[in-house]
Amino acid sequence: MELAELTLGSGDAEMEAGVETELAALSRDYERERTALLFSGPYDESDAILSISAGAGGTEATDWAEMLLRMYLRWAERHRCTTEIMDRLEGEAAGIKSATISIRGRRAYGWLRAERGVHRLVRISPYDAQKRRQTTFALVEVLPQVDDAVEVGEIRDDDLRVDTYRSSGAGGQHVNKTDSAVRITHLPTGIVVQSQNERSQHQNRELAMTVLRARLLERKIAEREAELAAIRGEHVEAGWGNQIRSYVLHPYQMVKDHRTEHETSDTTGVLDGELDRFMLAELERVVTGGESR
Repeated sequence: MELAELTLGSGDAEMEAGVETELAALSRDYERERTALLFSGPYDESDAILSISAGAGGTEATDWAEMLLRMYLRWAERHRCTTEIMDRLEGEAAGIKSATISIRGRRAYGWLRAERGVHRLVRISPYDAQKRRQTTFALVEVLPQVDDAVEVGEIRDDDLRVDTYRSSGAGGQHVNKTDSAVRITHLPTGIVVQSQNERSQHQNRELAMTVLRARLLERKIAEREAELAAIRGEHVEAGWGNQIRSYVLHPYQMVKDHRTEHETSDTTGVLDGELDRFMLAELERVVTGGESR
């Protein structure tokens, strides 16, 4: 500040350039530290498990779910995260009914927790011979991936019902001829998880247990938040909730987040994984108690 005051009216171009350089460096440091504050949650540094489920709407809905899957895989690639498809259920004609993917990378859960909720697509359906505009929905769930049993406590074998069945997905003769797919029901909570993407039953069981631990942790977090909300007198609504974001491809191009009002007309970029601005706006809204930047 003293250097800037000395520079005012001095006409010293070299000193002015030095002030501008220092200001730019300070601005970068400030933005970096400010962004770091958005990732201060207990699990923000964890890897993430992201699930996508198609809503009602037949082929249009399953196609939208697959578009979202591609979007998040591209986002992960941009952030140099590694991904693994843990479970994938194909749609009857196109797309996917559901998919669960593991995303491993720095602050994966911290970033992706901003994506939880219902995503709405508006476009001219490529599956409608009359070329009518269609609206469809998909649900995105994001869980912190925990490998440490301390986080969720011991999971007893007596509390699990394990069913095996033949995979219904693509994968060649082996997948279709052996009972390699695994479905695990956690009896005390009723949580059901499944995995059918791997070739062996053992691998699918391990992946399903990873998802189960994440869902038990999510339940634990939700119960804690509900208790705090009850103390504060807040209303906690379970279920899908309202749509968090709309992707409009017709009659105009617009992606708009309904929580933060952040929007862009670059629908191609967003669907190709350019989501950081949307995520940061939502994380900041949460941290600041509802006020977006």
